[in-house]
Amino acid sequence: MTRLLQVRRFWGLALLLSSPLLGLLTVVKPAGAQVQVLCDGTLLEAQGSAERKRTTQRLGISLGLEAEAASADVALEDLQRRLAAVRTALQDLGVKDFRVSSPSTWQRSAEPKRPAGFTAQLQVSGDLAPERLQRLVREVGALPGVRLSPVRPQADPVGDAGVRRELLRLAYQDALRQGRELAEAIGLSQLRPLQVTVDGGYRPMPMLAKAADAAAPPPFDPAELPSPIDRLQLQAQFCAR
Repeated sequence: MTRLLQVRRFWGLALLLSSPLLGLLTVVKPAGAQVQVLCDGTLLEAQGSAERKRTTQRLGISLGLEAEAASADVALEDLQRRLAAVRTALQDLGVKDFRVSSPSTWQRSAEPKRPAGFTAQLQVSGDLAPERLQRLVREVGALPGVRLSPVRPQADPVGDAGVRRELLRLAYQDALRQGRELAEAIGLSQLRPLQVTVDGGYRPMPMLAKAADAAAPPPFDPAELPSPIDRLQLQAQFCAR
């Protein structure tokens, strides 16, 4: 990963734009006031990062459902019947947090060998146990009007706060290490944190779930899905002397 390191000579005041991290700098900021900190040395900037691979606890699933007919009323009626079949199939799979969007309709223009008509569609989503991925693909994916979207591996949310604290610590240590190395390279030894700006979050690696045909018997294996990865990046400023 490319590291961003900048050195600037800084005599005067630096504006603190974000809250301090991990108790490194305590600033009391009255409402509406502008907080400034003094650096009478060299301002160093570094980018720190950290990531952690986590265990998949469940899969976030999503699918589109549509129906076509000569009129909007008939298309919506057919959509309702298809939704009932999908709902039953997902309930049999033990899907949690089942959600259905409001339906929408649009008129389709005539095409060669295809008359004009209306399409009704909606979205269905929920959470599924990983071991039931194969049944989702073969049983639900084969229902009329269903379009499966990529599944999203998800970790246990109970551990989110602890993982974020660990990522904050590791990312800051990464930035601090770079700051110390740069300060040493330019002949400075004292380093004081001034500002930390945090960015990052969970970035799932989706897998497109497709219905398998008879010529491809190996099942979709949830163990082959990429693990959820939490990532965090931060920008740190230090005053070096």
